[in-house]
Amino acid sequence: MDAVTLHYDVSGNDFTCAGEASRKIKKTLKTLGFSPEIIRNVAIAVYEAEINMVVHANGGTIDASVTPEQIDVVLKDTGPGIPNIELAMQEGWSTAPENVRQLGFGAGMGLPNIKKYSDALRVESEVGKGTTIYITVINK
Repeated sequence: MDAVTLHYDVSGNDFTCAGEASRKIKKTLKTLGFSPEIIRNVAIAVYEAEINMVVHANGGTIDASVTPEQIDVVLKDTGPGIPNIELAMQEGWSTAPENVRQLGFGAGMGLPNIKKYSDALRVESEVGKGTTIYITVINK
Protein backbone atom coordinates (compact mmCIF):
# COMPACT_ATOMS: atom_id res chain seq x y z
CA MET A 1 0.00 0.00 0.00
CA ASP A 2 1.25 3.45 -0.89
CA ALA A 3 0.87 6.18 1.68
CA VAL A 4 -2.68 7.44 2.00
CA THR A 5 -2.77 11.18 2.56
CA LEU A 6 -5.68 13.00 4.13
CA HIS A 7 -6.33 16.73 4.55
CA TYR A 8 -8.92 18.52 6.64
CA ASP A 9 -9.70 22.15 7.36
CA VAL A 10 -10.85 22.82 10.92
CA SER A 11 -13.12 25.77 11.69
CA GLY A 12 -12.46 27.76 14.82
CA ASN A 13 -15.12 28.18 17.49
CA ASP A 14 -17.44 25.77 15.62
CA PHE A 15 -18.29 23.16 18.22
CA THR A 16 -20.92 21.54 15.99
CA CYS A 17 -18.18 20.36 13.60
CA ALA A 18 -15.50 19.84 16.24
CA GLY A 19 -14.18 16.30 15.99
CA GLU A 20 -15.24 15.81 12.38
CA ALA A 21 -11.68 15.34 11.08
CA SER A 22 -10.82 12.79 13.78
CA ARG A 23 -14.02 10.87 12.96
CA LYS A 24 -13.10 10.79 9.26
CA ILE A 25 -9.55 9.63 10.00
CA LYS A 26 -10.96 6.91 12.29
CA LYS A 27 -13.29 5.74 9.48
CA THR A 28 -10.42 5.65 6.98
CA LEU A 29 -8.23 3.61 9.36
CA LYS A 30 -11.08 1.11 9.84
CA THR A 31 -11.46 0.79 6.07
CA LEU A 32 -7.72 0.18 5.74
CA GLY A 33 -7.88 -2.62 8.33
CA PHE A 34 -5.94 -1.14 11.24
CA SER A 35 -6.45 -2.73 14.66
CA PRO A 36 -9.03 -1.26 17.04
CA GLU A 37 -6.23 -0.23 19.44
CA ILE A 38 -4.34 1.74 16.79
CA ILE A 39 -7.56 3.34 15.55
CA ARG A 40 -8.50 4.32 19.10
CA ASN A 41 -5.09 5.83 19.84
CA VAL A 42 -5.04 7.89 16.64
CA ALA A 43 -8.66 9.01 17.08
CA ILE A 44 -8.11 10.18 20.66
CA ALA A 45 -4.84 11.99 19.91
CA VAL A 46 -6.22 13.75 16.83
CA TYR A 47 -9.52 14.61 18.53
CA GLU A 48 -7.72 16.27 21.44
CA ALA A 49 -5.53 18.32 19.10
CA GLU A 50 -8.50 19.19 16.89
CA ILE A 51 -10.52 20.44 19.87
CA ASN A 52 -7.56 22.57 20.95
CA MET A 53 -7.59 24.16 17.48
CA VAL A 54 -11.29 24.92 17.77
CA VAL A 55 -11.05 26.32 21.31
CA HIS A 56 -7.78 28.24 21.19
CA ALA A 57 -6.64 28.87 17.64
CA ASN A 58 -9.62 29.74 15.45
CA GLY A 59 -9.14 26.49 13.53
CA GLY A 60 -6.36 25.28 11.28
CA THR A 61 -5.44 22.32 9.12
CA ILE A 62 -4.88 18.63 9.71
CA ASP A 63 -2.76 16.53 7.37
CA ALA A 64 -2.31 12.81 7.88
CA SER A 65 -0.06 10.30 6.15
CA VAL A 66 -1.03 6.66 6.62
CA THR A 67 1.26 3.75 5.80
CA PRO A 68 1.07 0.15 6.99
CA GLU A 69 3.84 0.96 9.50
CA GLN A 70 2.55 4.17 11.06
CA ILE A 71 0.19 7.12 11.02
CA ASP A 72 1.72 10.59 11.02
CA VAL A 73 -0.50 13.60 11.63
CA VAL A 74 0.44 17.29 11.42
CA LEU A 75 -1.96 19.83 12.90
CA LYS A 76 -1.16 23.45 12.09
CA ASP A 77 -2.83 26.65 13.20
CA THR A 78 -2.16 30.37 13.14
CA GLY A 79 -3.61 31.01 16.60
CA PRO A 80 -2.05 32.84 19.53
CA GLY A 81 0.59 30.16 20.17
CA ILE A 82 1.49 28.45 23.42
CA PRO A 83 3.68 30.62 25.66
CA ASN A 84 4.89 27.73 27.83
CA ILE A 85 4.70 24.27 26.25
CA GLU A 86 6.08 22.55 29.36
CA LEU A 87 3.28 24.06 31.47
CA ALA A 88 0.67 23.22 28.81
CA MET A 89 1.76 19.56 28.96
CA GLN A 90 0.75 19.34 32.64
CA GLU A 91 -2.57 17.62 33.36
CA GLY A 92 -5.23 20.12 34.40
CA TRP A 93 -3.51 23.23 33.07
CA SER A 94 -5.89 25.14 30.81
CA THR A 95 -6.42 28.58 29.35
CA ALA A 96 -9.90 27.76 28.04
CA PRO A 97 -12.44 30.52 28.70
CA GLU A 98 -15.40 29.88 30.99
CA ASN A 99 -17.94 29.59 28.15
CA VAL A 100 -15.87 26.74 26.66
CA ARG A 101 -15.58 25.02 30.04
CA GLN A 102 -19.37 25.19 30.39
CA LEU A 103 -19.60 23.17 27.16
CA GLY A 104 -17.50 20.43 28.77
CA PHE A 105 -14.18 21.31 27.13
CA GLY A 106 -11.04 22.89 28.53
CA ALA A 107 -10.22 20.47 31.35
CA GLY A 108 -6.50 20.72 30.62
CA MET A 109 -6.11 17.15 29.34
CA GLY A 110 -5.59 17.86 25.63
CA LEU A 111 -1.81 17.77 25.28
CA PRO A 112 -1.34 15.17 28.06
CA ASN A 113 -3.82 12.86 26.29
CA ILE A 114 -2.13 13.41 22.92
CA LYS A 115 1.16 12.36 24.51
CA LYS A 116 -0.47 9.35 26.22
CA TYR A 117 -2.08 7.98 23.05
CA SER A 118 0.76 8.62 20.58
CA ASP A 119 4.18 7.05 20.14
CA ALA A 120 5.79 10.39 19.31
CA LEU A 121 4.66 13.96 19.91
CA ARG A 122 6.39 17.20 18.99
CA VAL A 123 4.88 20.61 19.66
CA GLU A 124 6.28 23.71 18.01
CA SER A 125 4.73 27.02 18.91
CA GLU A 126 5.49 30.68 18.56
CA VAL A 127 3.46 33.26 20.44
CA GLY A 128 1.50 35.41 18.00
CA LYS A 129 2.19 33.07 15.06
CA GLY A 130 0.63 29.70 15.88
CA THR A 131 1.28 26.11 16.77
CA THR A 132 2.19 22.97 14.86
CA ILE A 133 1.70 19.57 16.47
CA TYR A 134 3.32 16.44 15.05
CA ILE A 135 1.81 13.11 16.14
CA THR A 136 3.02 9.63 15.23
CA VAL A 137 1.28 6.37 16.08
CA ILE A 138 3.22 3.23 15.15
CA ASN A 139 1.29 0.21 13.89
CA LYS A 140 2.49 -2.42 16.34
